[in-house]
Amino acid sequence: MEFIDGTVIATALPDMAISFGVQAVDLNIGISTYLITLAVLRTTPKHQLITAIATLTWPALVAPIIGPPLGGFITSYANWRWIFFINVPLGILAIVLALRFIPDIHDDERHPFDIAGFIATSVAMVSLVYAMELLGAQQPQGWLTAGLLALGVMTFLFALHHFRRTAWPMIRLDAMSVPTFRITMYGGSLFRASISAVPFLLPLMFQVGFGMNAFHAGSLVLAVFVGNLTIKPATTPLIRWLGFKKLLLINGALNVLALLACALFTPQTPTWVILLVLYLGGVFRSVQFTGVSTLAFADVPVSQMSYANTLFSTATQLAVGLGISLAAIGIRIGDEISEWLALGNIPGSSFRLAFVMIAIICLVGMVDTLRLAPDAGSAVSNKNR
Repeated sequence: MEFIDGTVIATALPDMAISFGVQAVDLNIGISTYLITLAVLRTTPKHQLITAIATLTWPALVAPIIGPPLGGFITSYANWRWIFFINVPLGILAIVLALRFIPDIHDDERHPFDIAGFIATSVAMVSLVYAMELLGAQQPQGWLTAGLLALGVMTFLFALHHFRRTAWPMIRLDAMSVPTFRITMYGGSLFRASISAVPFLLPLMFQVGFGMNAFHAGSLVLAVFVGNLTIKPATTPLIRWLGFKKLLLINGALNVLALLACALFTPQTPTWVILLVLYLGGVFRSVQFTGVSTLAFADVPVSQMSYANTLFSTATQLAVGLGISLAAIGIRIGDEISEWLALGNIPGSSFRLAFVMIAIICLVGMVDTLRLAPDAGSAVSNKNR
């Protein structure tokens, strides 16, 4: 349901923008509210962790396959408002399945709720994401943006200090002492931010930049998620063959190239070329996502797994929200560069420059991977030096 929400709305943004009397890029906050989370089965043995995470992402990758064309169909032949009713049947089904299948696993020992940590984390995340949204707006509102950034940074630093000192923190930072977890938290967050921008940028570029209708744009984006899905059976063998470090470096470079290839699209680009590039991009991001997510928990002690998952999920939520905001900022910067270089007559130039910026962010996220030991995560991958 979350993945459909995040992808179905992207193709509706231009029509929603008309209703609200704003530009499509100004509605990036609509996607930022759908923050994607990752859940790990904390009872999974280490030797089954790769298979567990690969299997876990199958349902989440099926949903985006139907999201973009579904959103385009609803927007083109009904009204964008109907998109938000999709959650009703899916939500009811999710409740029924949760009651039927999810085991009642909980700690018998009761701990006090960390009110200070909860408030500080909430204020920090909302302030930082909203400040990034304002930076990507047509009129950034300088003082408000600066104030939100300052508030977000201060509350974030307070939350980190609080979590280290309080007896029962909402988010435990113990797992940050594990090298593989710490590295995937830093560089992995930049990767997640960059890939979360793609479902936002592509439909807008196809519709606003190239003049396609919503259904056509959504159908093309479908190729990204087909790539996500079809590579899944090969992900585990790839990790076991190459090991985490080599896989993340090679596949990370391919991710960067796929993003740069999107910057080369024009209205005259053959459809089969667009579909091929988007499909391969989906393949590379799927492998990287599974690799980063698995490595993050590869060396975390079982006793810390639940706490590590909470920290990882929080970072993922923030990265996804910031990724959408960075995409909007990239489009604004692209507008300025296009005007400066007199590229206004080139269709979709601002969106294409935004893809270059996102590719650079993805490349920076790979720097942390260089610090991994050659046998990082070998307990899970069974790959020796």
